[in-house]
Amino acid sequence: MALDTRERVRRAAVKLFATKGFHGTGIRDLAQESNLSTASLYHYMGSKEELLADIMRDCLRTLLDSAEAELTGLTDPAERLRRLVKLHVRAHARKPRETRIVDHELHVLAPTTRRSIVELRDAYERLWADAVGDGVASGVFTTAHPGVTRIALLEMCNGVARWYSARGSLSLDDLATHYAEVALRAVGACPQRSAEGQSRGE
Repeated sequence: MALDTRERVRRAAVKLFATKGFHGTGIRDLAQESNLSTASLYHYMGSKEELLADIMRDCLRTLLDSAEAELTGLTDPAERLRRLVKLHVRAHARKPRETRIVDHELHVLAPTTRRSIVELRDAYERLWADAVGDGVASGVFTTAHPGVTRIALLEMCNGVARWYSARGSLSLDDLATHYAEVALRAVGACPQRSAEGQSRGE
């Protein structure tokens, strides 16, 4: 089935922005990768910055919606963090180009456009901050630096986009589970307290 032209342009942009960077990607590059003339390209993409912002916005919105759905009804901080880590790892492994663009190209956006993207990113990261903060407050986590630990965990999970291969020794599910275990050790999770919380449905 042939791709819709707009989707073809979008996929070309994802590939080029992820490999060459926003500033390293020219309009001619996009046109050539999309198999379009330069004049036709503008009809399907608007400006290059608008195209970049749309890619970022869709990626972050999908991540935020998925995370909120995963956490529905959960109060146990350890289980919330476990699910967030697994979701983040899977997203970065399955869509490495899109997530690399979000992680590395935010600074190129104009301030007004950047603000709307940052709001989505902050809403997503707030879920992580709440899970870690609630864990510390309840005594389930013992990290003395919850903010720094949260940033370290996000950076650790972001790195999956740079190196993960389906041909590796671990399946994606096993990798996500391992990362979740590493994350819980990093926050100083107390397994017994966490298990008790889960058994009570907290």
